[in-house]
Amino acid sequence: MAQKRKIKVIQTEITIIFKDNIDYISLTDMTMNFNEGSGLIGKWITNKNTLEYLGTWEKINNPDFNYPEFGVIENEAGVNRFIMSVGQWIERTNSIGMLVKQGRYGGTFAHKDIAFHFAMWLSPEFQIYLVNEFQRLKADENDRLKLEWNLQRTLAKVNYRIHTDAIKENLIPKELSKTEIQFVYADEADMLNMALFGITAKQWRDANPDTEGNIRDYATIEQLVVLSNLESVNAVLIHQGLSQPERLKQLNKTAIQQMKSLVNNLNVRKLK
Repeated sequence: MAQKRKIKVIQTEITIIFKDNIDYISLTDMTMNFNEGSGLIGKWITNKNTLEYLGTWEKINNPDFNYPEFGVIENEAGVNRFIMSVGQWIERTNSIGMLVKQGRYGGTFAHKDIAFHFAMWLSPEFQIYLVNEFQRLKADENDRLKLEWNLQRTLAKVNYRIHTDAIKENLIPKELSKTEIQFVYADEADMLNMALFGITAKQWRDANPDTEGNIRDYATIEQLVVLSNLESVNAVLIHQGLSQPERLKQLNKTAIQQMKSLVNNLNVRKLK
């Protein structure tokens, strides 16, 4: 289900949905306080200049755009009998810039570029306020994401310290060299990788030779949360004197249980 948010532009509440990593703004909502209401969308899309803009946008952003069919539409545009709806535009050209959603909360939605174009057609003043409110929304979302992400990183660092201290106090004999000590840390880190990802760091690198970074750099937010938790759990198990195979078994069960809880957790989804 697409994520929904709202912004208010000159007393008009406008819905924004997030689908396939793209923001789509409701054109239907934008027309609510204009004469003729949503009928303005039909007038806008039959305008020859609008069609030229939409065709250019799709050509740049949509590799599957039906350009030959767009040529037919361009030739038809401007004739008195020419009729075009958003649904017809999408069907005939394989457009990705607009969506038509059915139901109580449905309507016509467009990529922000196209929505801004429509807003300018409605009213330059309305378009300026719309752009400002949309930018404010995105800035707020980015600030919240940074705050929550930094909090998660801080938590991960704290748990990492707890984890490494437990290794140092319980698994590393005094006579080991620095190189050998680093091997123990790496061995424990790989155990966590196995518990969560089912693969070691080396196995991941061998499977992704052309990819920069490591397996944890490509983890989801849910996986990073669980990884942070596993470090604390492993520290407790180390203090309890459990062997590495015993700890791996328990950590894997914990990872499975926590991932099931987090996958559909609304608070975690907000971080994305």
